[in-house]
Amino acid sequence: MSEIPPFRPPPPLLDDGCALFLDVDGTLIEFSEDPARVRLLPQVREAIGVLSDRLGGAVALVSGRPLSQLDALFAPLRLPAAGLHGHELRSDLAARRDMPAADDTTDWLHSLHQRAAHMAQAHPGVLVEDKGVSMALHWRAAPHSGEAVLAFAHDQIAQLPSYRLQPGDHVVEFVPQGSDKGTAVEQLMQRAPFRGRVPVFVGDDLTDEYGFLAALRLGGWAVRVGTREPTQARHALPDPLAVHAWLQENASGG
Repeated sequence: MSEIPPFRPPPPLLDDGCALFLDVDGTLIEFSEDPARVRLLPQVREAIGVLSDRLGGAVALVSGRPLSQLDALFAPLRLPAAGLHGHELRSDLAARRDMPAADDTTDWLHSLHQRAAHMAQAHPGVLVEDKGVSMALHWRAAPHSGEAVLAFAHDQIAQLPSYRLQPGDHVVEFVPQGSDKGTAVEQLMQRAPFRGRVPVFVGDDLTDEYGFLAALRLGGWAVRVGTREPTQARHALPDPLAVHAWLQENASGG
């Protein structure tokens, strides 16, 4: 008999002492076979902007996407953000810091991209996403190819100790060691306007568990989107539409 997952209540409304950290794909927008084609609903962007003003700017995006994509997706709204799982970090509207990789990996990444493109040709529907210092392999459009993609990724990562694999929902990413969403949350919480607030992390995927744990360690709470188990989150919302409703309720003052 399968174990019944624990009940996770919906999150309460935010108070003015909170700091809000939002994952993007799977949390604010539905997953897509092509991540470049997604769009953010205007009313969701507006609600996030209202919340950012109310919380003194303590609303951040924490995503596997690079900052350039986040800014384009949320324009004209520009928020503090952690891109590429924290490898890129912007704590306010002016500051930006890119964490250096352990060594020069430019040639290796270029070669990896070529090998990945060759692998994808043999598995129609597999998408290779170039993220600059990292790379993602998606198989949402080719679910039968997941095992082959993961085998390729594990074979390749053995050649570069300064990188690690980050699995997700029909995706695996090559990311620099030391970059994860939990570290990003901890770094942002040390700076204004986040310092001294209660962190709230909302996310859906395995990558967000790092953020959940960081928020809990710092005395805050975490919200899992969807039904994935197990999770460290103690609250849950069923899907991005429920996240939209919760954000709009918070923006309206409840």
